Amino acid sequence: MTTFPSTAAHPVDPTPPPCPDTAALVVTDLAVGPLSGVSMHVPAGRILALSGPSGSGKSRLLRALADLDPHRGAVTLGTMQQRAVPAHAWRQAVMMVPADSQWWGDTVGAHFPAGTPCGLVELGLDAAVMGWQVSRLSSGEKQRLAVLRAVAHTPRALLLDEPTANLDVDTTRRVEAWLSAQARQHGWPVVWVAHDPAQIERVADQHLRIAGSALSPAA
Repeated sequence: MTTFPSTAAHPVDPTPPPCPDTAALVVTDLAVGPLSGVSMHVPAGRILALSGPSGSGKSRLLRALADLDPHRGAVTLGTMQQRAVPAHAWRQAVMMVPADSQWWGDTVGAHFPAGTPCGLVELGLDAAVMGWQVSRLSSGEKQRLAVLRAVAHTPRALLLDEPTANLDVDTTRRVEAWLSAQARQHGWPVVWVAHDPAQIERVADQHLRIAGSALSPAA
């Protein structure tokens, strides 16, 4: 099982420590699609970046972690075992934000029944967006709102499939900073699929790369 390197190389983090009910996401000998023998440990409040060639199985791995695709192996979040709880309960705790988000209501606000979410301004959005028709949204606006929608459901872990793929440089930095701060503050273990080496350097505490049918630490 892979372990995280010492955090001594990272700057001192002024964010409060994770809440005591947070937990690590642990994957043991998982197999899905072309991948097999996948084991990893993502501590609470840490971000694991996942990269690899197109078609190598990154999104499918995230879907297995979210219990959306059939797979073998064990996935746990603290004492919560994926195989021992109903799928909907697991997905509420281990929330996936796919590359192509789904929108079932006509307006943005219909997807936020608790009201305007925190983080709109930090992600470069205005409160007025809650009244917009979903059909009006750009791909980048949908990406940011899909992240906010996931966070509004108060998950215990996040799975992010290229959450900044359609964003410009400045907005990408906004999303990176906000998500990194949220992960530390709430103690979420995060698996973040990314391709950009510079982004991985900015956000990740560990970087694993898919090579063939397995994961390995990136060079």
